[in-house]
Amino acid sequence: MAVDNTQYKDRLFIFLFGSEENKAWTLSLYNAVNGSNYTNPDAIQITTIKEVMYLGMHNDVSFLIAEDMALYEQQSTYNPNMPLRLLQYAGNLYEKYVKENKLNKYGSELLRLPVPKLVVFYNGTIDQPDEKTLRLSESFPEDADADIEVKVRMLNVNVGRNKELLDACKPLGEYSWLVDEVRRNNTTKDEEGMSSAIDKAISAMPDDYVIKPFLEAHRAEVKGMLLTEYNEAEQMELFKEDGRREGRAEGEGLMARLMNVLFEKGLIKEAQKAAGDESYRKEMYRQYNIV
Repeated sequence: MAVDNTQYKDRLFIFLFGSEENKAWTLSLYNAVNGSNYTNPDAIQITTIKEVMYLGMHNDVSFLIAEDMALYEQQSTYNPNMPLRLLQYAGNLYEKYVKENKLNKYGSELLRLPVPKLVVFYNGTIDQPDEKTLRLSESFPEDADADIEVKVRMLNVNVGRNKELLDACKPLGEYSWLVDEVRRNNTTKDEEGMSSAIDKAISAMPDDYVIKPFLEAHRAEVKGMLLTEYNEAEQMELFKEDGRREGRAEGEGLMARLMNVLFEKGLIKEAQKAAGDESYRKEMYRQYNIV
């Protein structure tokens, strides 16, 4: 059964920091992360991969500025495999860069390429340090002499963490406030309660927050994005707990990989169906080559 990949839904982080409309906020985020002071948002060239270009592949936010190729991912659940995912994204972005600039990677002249800057912005509920380095080599056997290494900066952007970073990028600090406010308002822990919590949080947002007019103008889209992200996190925890309770170590691993794929594509209904329908789940395993 074919799955419509166009169902992928952007996260709020992408909506705020990955669009042409908000490149000033993207620039503010880049400056805060790198300690730079660029002032011209037009210096940013958005390069985010969408699935219509590369089947089954998309990243959150990527852009070129000066000599850098920034790849930014937002995660509400801790994922130690981000170095692998960002390696794959970077490979596709370099392929696109080479083609668009008509570079000859088979020639005798050394190509000059933008420098990859890989960052994960973590705002999950499991405690993590302000900053942590994730390495691809951690996936290899101990003491392996690998020829490839990938380093990813994971920055904790929850309220109360990385204060200098959140202060340096006002839109990021306000985004962090919004996520925290929604969590505190969501007392019933269901979708209806989440929807109400989002409305309360946007209404309670101080009027001097720069992202407030944008959120109010796009309230329906913002609610959809936050609800999708909430459902992803809730469903993933349920699937993990089911696997632990039933002692299905192998099955849990397969299901977790499938859920990661489906959630990444925004296919929430398919994920819910796969969780309770074994034949459908097996069909999804075959479709996405999960063995």
